[in-house]
Amino acid sequence: MHSPTNDTTALQARRARLLGPAYRLFYEEPLHLVRGEGVWLHDTQGKRYLDAYNNVASVGHAHPHVVEAIARQARTLNTHTRYLHEGILDYAERLLSHMPPALGHAMFTCSGSEANDLALRIARAHTGAQGLIITRYAYHGVTAPLAEASPSLGALMRLGHTVRTVPAPQPVGQDPAEVGRRFAHGVREAIAELAAVGMRPAALLVDTVFSSDGVFTAPAGFLQEAVQAVREAGGLLIADEVQSGFGRTGEAFWGFERHGLVPDIVTLGKPMGNGHPVAGLAVQPGVLAAFAATCRYFNTFGGNPVSMAAASAVLDVIEREGLQANAQVVGTYLHGRLAALRQRHPQVGEVRGAGLFVGLALVQPDAAGPPPGQLAARVVNALRQRGVLLSATGPAADTLKIRPPLVFQREHADLLADTLDEVLADPALHRPA
Repeated sequence: MHSPTNDTTALQARRARLLGPAYRLFYEEPLHLVRGEGVWLHDTQGKRYLDAYNNVASVGHAHPHVVEAIARQARTLNTHTRYLHEGILDYAERLLSHMPPALGHAMFTCSGSEANDLALRIARAHTGAQGLIITRYAYHGVTAPLAEASPSLGALMRLGHTVRTVPAPQPVGQDPAEVGRRFAHGVREAIAELAAVGMRPAALLVDTVFSSDGVFTAPAGFLQEAVQAVREAGGLLIADEVQSGFGRTGEAFWGFERHGLVPDIVTLGKPMGNGHPVAGLAVQPGVLAAFAATCRYFNTFGGNPVSMAAASAVLDVIEREGLQANAQVVGTYLHGRLAALRQRHPQVGEVRGAGLFVGLALVQPDAAGPPPGQLAARVVNALRQRGVLLSATGPAADTLKIRPPLVFQREHADLLADTLDEVLADPALHRPA
């Protein structure tokens, strides 16, 4: 009989042989998962893990309503968008009803990367400009133009010559009113850098919770001055809602709403189909016009009937089960439980975020302990061994990234906080680097 360790080792070797070296796995001891349900994931040995990380399965793993909607449509018809079908129109109406009225058109893709790529093409067609402004450690996708605008992918990724970066909006030690001014100052400097080489900005592209930069959400409204600056220079706002959309912040259905903004383009992805590969964007009609006049958009699978059934079922669940309100209530509770850990563990720094998107920064209180990034890696792996899954984010990977399915409840928040408390109390975790 094979041991679990041997089985995992053999599977890793097979994976490396077949998929090559570019893929990565989570955790020092990778997980072999075989089943998911709600907020739980189960491995080959029957051990269950609390999923505090997976925003892809936004309404819970294997939600019966979503699974049935996919199966029912797949039994009936699945084809592309060059034929008429009510499903894509019904979903577009529902999606746009959750958007500001100015965003009048919806377009569909298979991934958030494709959605951001399409948004950039539309922005460049509308403005006649090429420049793109992003934050310093952003992630926006894996197509060639988006990989060149995603510095968090790694040191080997070179920014495109049209891309300029700005520091993330970090409020630590600042007057909250200063956060927006400083961020806008960075945007104006990026605009000037583009102008110096004869370019204008086509867009400011931001993930509205600044997830890869370390999770920065406060104070609500700080984006307004930066958006005004880019629009004065002729550019657009592309709000990347792949991470923060569909009620996750609790306070609003979309992250951009917390800032009192109406974007020119909104991009969507991961949570939209609860794991089914569906994504897209919403765009102001006047912004889309130039692109539509010169380019025929077609995506074989984007907007197919099965994808639209999945996406529509996700909206059903969010609305019927009150998951935006749940994100607000449980997220506030979780934020409080995590902030209370500072009283017992000097390594716990600022707790940031909104709703069920939380970042917990780790710090190095004295020179004897490990650097925050190394400590975070140890914490993530120790939590995995105890049955709780999350990850780390930020340029130094020193911020615990917590974004569970929206069906997360208080008892799950307690389990997460209590297990983190146990992990941080372990002396082995704090041995010198």
